Amino acid sequence: MKAISPFPVIVCGIEELEGHCDVGVSHVLSILDPDYPVPEVFGQFGEHEKLELRFHDIIENVPGQIAPSRDHVAQLLAFGRDLCAEPPANARLLIHCHAGISRSTAAMTLILAQCQPDVPARRIMDGVLDIRGKAWPNLRMIEFGDAMLGRKGTLIQAAHQTYGYQLEIRPRLREYMTGLGRDREIQAADGVGTR
Repeated sequence: MKAISPFPVIVCGIEELEGHCDVGVSHVLSILDPDYPVPEVFGQFGEHEKLELRFHDIIENVPGQIAPSRDHVAQLLAFGRDLCAEPPANARLLIHCHAGISRSTAAMTLILAQCQPDVPARRIMDGVLDIRGKAWPNLRMIEFGDAMLGRKGTLIQAAHQTYGYQLEIRPRLREYMTGLGRDREIQAADGVGTR
């Protein structure tokens, strides 16, 4: 399958960061919980451009937690826009969140959709799954980004199909995601076909 990104993209969780110190990352999008310390491993990465965002991996407003906002999504899109506009010859983007499953894969989806505006949303999401097979993109982030990119709900629909696909191959995710308050994503998965 032809790559959908004009530069290599790595998606991972915090525990995997150390394995990417020597790959020549030029850009890092770091998504952390608000109180989580900056991973010390970044000191081993060499010179790179970095955007750090801090919010919880939730899709609804929850008292005492910071939900992804339009501003967070605007910042990650601006970071991606600059990289896509003039990628350096050595461009390699690393996106991480806590587990490399939800916030980071949503960010990757939106950045790739912005870089490739003529590529259909389903193809973008397939590319995300090719890069990170356990992707479960944060729906709130996808909803904001879909609107900002003028994708007319197609990224949201592709995310719904991805949830259905993941539940088909990993049925235990249903109970896990429900326990995290991600009912809206589960309901969306139940209402559409899979990948």
